Amino acid sequence: MKVAASSLRKGAVVDMDGKLYIVLSAQNIHPGKGTPVTQLDMRRISDGVKVSERYRTTETVERAIVDSRDHTFLYQDGDGFHFMNPETFDQLVATPDVVGDSAAYLQEGMTIQLSTHDDVPIALELPRTVILEITETEPAVKNQTASSSYKPAILSNGNRALVPPYMATGTRVVILTEDGSYVERAKD
Repeated sequence: MKVAASSLRKGAVVDMDGKLYIVLSAQNIHPGKGTPVTQLDMRRISDGVKVSERYRTTETVERAIVDSRDHTFLYQDGDGFHFMNPETFDQLVATPDVVGDSAAYLQEGMTIQLSTHDDVPIALELPRTVILEITETEPAVKNQTASSSYKPAILSNGNRALVPPYMATGTRVVILTEDGSYVERAKD
């Protein structure tokens, strides 16, 4: 499907010369003199190469048809990350390049948004928060209240986060997946 280059936004997938690219940033530039242009910074999905293209606003590009559906994470092995469509029970395998930093937050049975093109996974979107357990932290100090000071903790996925000083090892906490920051104690 042909669309105007100026209408593309971050996250859009375009097809150039038979290869798929995901738009990392799109900027419309209006110089004082001359034709307005659209600057697109993109990453090739197949191998991760970043490219920068400039189009006149009247030019069109081929937008790829991407199917985004809920999938359930099953497991990870040498082939990659295995996901299942809960409606059709079809299984897809995503490569570590597609999953990227999100791998640390994937939990068995977690529902994620998986984007595919011709039944090949190209991107995934995690839930906003996950619940993890604190596996290692300094001991809690008696009579210490929640203040603006935080202490480092290692979580069950191996990542580090800053938590309030009263949190102890074994406490389950809610973590924001976009930056790995502490939100609150889990309510379970």
